[in-house]
Amino acid sequence: MPAAGRVLLRSVTMWLLLQSLLLLASCLRSAAAFPKGCYPSEEEGLKTFRCSNTQLTEVPRDIPNDTNKLYLDSNRIPILPRDAFRDLPLLLELDLSHNAITSVESGAFRGLAEHLHSLDLSSNRLVSLSKDAFSNLKAKVNLSNNPWLCDCQLQELIRTVDLAAGSSAGIVCDSSAQEEHVGKAFLQVIADMDFCNVYKKTTDIAMLVTMFGWFAMVISYLVYYVRQNQEDARRHLEYLKSLPSKQRRSEESSTISTVV
Repeated sequence: MPAAGRVLLRSVTMWLLLQSLLLLASCLRSAAAFPKGCYPSEEEGLKTFRCSNTQLTEVPRDIPNDTNKLYLDSNRIPILPRDAFRDLPLLLELDLSHNAITSVESGAFRGLAEHLHSLDLSSNRLVSLSKDAFSNLKAKVNLSNNPWLCDCQLQELIRTVDLAAGSSAGIVCDSSAQEEHVGKAFLQVIADMDFCNVYKKTTDIAMLVTMFGWFAMVISYLVYYVRQNQEDARRHLEYLKSLPSKQRRSEESSTISTVV
């Protein structure tokens, strides 16, 4: 082989080797950035990122932004902060089941409204949740197996979200203002009563009681004021009667004009 050919072959070989090393380094660097036990894969043509049962206490960073399916189930995540998933615009499925979630901040799912079609929050520690947490979200949501407080806020939430098929029976009252509701499916309870209407009536009654209290205080003060002034006027008139006639007449006129 001519010398020029050998040099060209050696150059191409070195270039390919360098590219391979750079690719390997990139893969190793990406893998090192993931929490222990987390890994990307491809399932049914969808890019998947799994972090199941890895003792996570927060939503991990550096999740590939082209992820379609994200599994964060069976961890110890206690809270979903604002913008927790904002860098995942192509996310279709999000599994957060079997965690320790007690709070979902408003805006936690911002950026997912267009594509997300499945959100699993089952088997967490949610007691109460504002409907604003799912603002503009069109995904099917699983809220079963949480220790829910059955009240007007939960009723508004249920009416706002699109529940995943078969999950409604798992939304059970763990606590309620009325003891007979505990242990019952929430949809069964609100079929017979309206928590928000009861809340409105209670608020109206409380307002009426407060207004009546203030009114009674004002009336009591006016009665006291009138009686006190009448007593003072009576004492003054009795005093005037004990004075000489001329002085008494002048002071009586003064007293009468004052009372008037």
